[in-house]
Amino acid sequence: MSQSPIFLDINNNKSVINALKAGEEKVFDAIYRHYFRRLCAFCSQYVAEQEEIEEIVQETMMWLWENRSSLMPELTLKTLLFTIVKNKALNRISHFEIKRKVHQEIVEKYEGEFSNPDFYLENELMRLYEEALKQLPEEYRKAYEMNRNHRLTHKEIAEKLKVSPQTVNYRIGQALKLLRVALKDYLPLFILCFGVDFLKKFY
Repeated sequence: MSQSPIFLDINNNKSVINALKAGEEKVFDAIYRHYFRRLCAFCSQYVAEQEEIEEIVQETMMWLWENRSSLMPELTLKTLLFTIVKNKALNRISHFEIKRKVHQEIVEKYEGEFSNPDFYLENELMRLYEEALKQLPEEYRKAYEMNRNHRLTHKEIAEKLKVSPQTVNYRIGQALKLLRVALKDYLPLFILCFGVDFLKKFY
């Protein structure tokens, strides 16, 4: 790890992410100091207890450091951090109506600051997923979507496509393999935003 002094503009997203991916602890410390109170203030709109708020933000920062190798340069760090805090906070709210009410209040309160659609990490991840789907050979993609999206069995797909179940199995297997390769750097983010059930789309 480099020990030389680091002079980095915290708003230079590409440089910050590259430094994080390189394991620069001083950059991480600067990010922590810059965002900690901002994230706590944001989280307080979801969670009342200060101790719990700080725990959520600290978990978010720890996640950032531990998963720095999977960071996407296309997304701003601000986008990532605020989205993670939002998801972690909402996961602690058990009652649906409370969750809905709080979420609406957040939208209204921060509408000006976060009206940019790039703020929502989920949208960017879904774009990457859909783009990876488009890159699949048509026969692989069709079999995959019929199975994962339309819940058809291999036998049902085989009948519709007029091929053998073994061919369907092969095509789906190849589609899954290609998707995992294309999105391997982002799998931790998919889990974070959509939960482990979303991994069924890759395995």
